[in-house]
Amino acid sequence: MARLSPPEPPCGAFFLFVPDRKVGDPTSRLVGLAVAVAISAACQKAPEEPPPPRAAPRLADAPAPPSATVLKPLAPARETGRCLDPLPPSPPPARPAGPARGCPPDPEKASPLARAEVRFPETGARVDAEIARGERDVTRGLMYRRELGEDQGMLFRLDGRRVHTFWMHNTCISLDMLFVDGDGLVVGIVENAPTLSDDIQKVACPSLYVLETNAGWTRRHGVRPGHKLVVPDLAR
Repeated sequence: MARLSPPEPPCGAFFLFVPDRKVGDPTSRLVGLAVAVAISAACQKAPEEPPPPRAAPRLADAPAPPSATVLKPLAPARETGRCLDPLPPSPPPARPAGPARGCPPDPEKASPLARAEVRFPETGARVDAEIARGERDVTRGLMYRRELGEDQGMLFRLDGRRVHTFWMHNTCISLDMLFVDGDGLVVGIVENAPTLSDDIQKVACPSLYVLETNAGWTRRHGVRPGHKLVVPDLAR
């Protein structure tokens, strides 16, 4: 059975019966006046406001999606008064990973080159580099290679300090090229050099060395023009 609420007192007209009082008795008039005031006040009472709506339960904040690629920030370069070819805010478009389609076969078996570690003191980055010194090794470079480890590369000891030009002839993997002065100062970087291309790749400053790494390596490790690398003794 549903529970019924008690009836509310009537508003408006009302009747008052006071027993044992004579008509015109002042006491009767006072009692009637008091009851009238009480009922009038009850009728004029403002209705109760409805309770505020309940707040919806708060959901836990969703975790931010993980970043697809986290790049190491560029460390500040401290060299001043030197020729530096700065990096653009954004690199050129990246090439597809892996060897390029149409990569030619190696016509000869190249002899293994001596290796040495190249260090970047300002960023802590290291490259296990093959050392190319003679004309034949410098000309061949990384041609026909189909893969290169993340922290591997090739350091070229060139024939003099000047503005050097490179190309990507018969080179099947995209590269970064770091042009380096005689004291180890990185003076400019070519990023994401396109594969199998005879276009000239260079920077505007003279250099004595070029370090080639995988495309995108320099930004992933925070290396930029103005940083220094330690030239290994084998390349001097």
